[in-house]
Amino acid sequence: MDELEEGKQKFLDIIKELDSTVEVVIPTTPSNSLFLISLTKGANRKFITVPEDDILDLPTEEDILSKTTTMLKEAIGSL
Repeated sequence: MDELEEGKQKFLDIIKELDSTVEVVIPTTPSNSLFLISLTKGANRKFITVPEDDILDLPTEEDILSKTTTMLKEAIGSL
């Protein structure tokens, strides 16, 4: 598994821990070094942008993990 796939899997794991009912769509490639990620819960949908570098560093960088987890908590809370 390459770095990008590891990062995407870690991202999905975080969401599963926070709320397993949220559906996630992560594009296969970034646009302008950003991923536009769709979070859906029931009839509600929210789009978030995550830098490609954050996805790449997610499995290994504790500060990126913390920042991303906080952002996801807020995003999922608003669904």
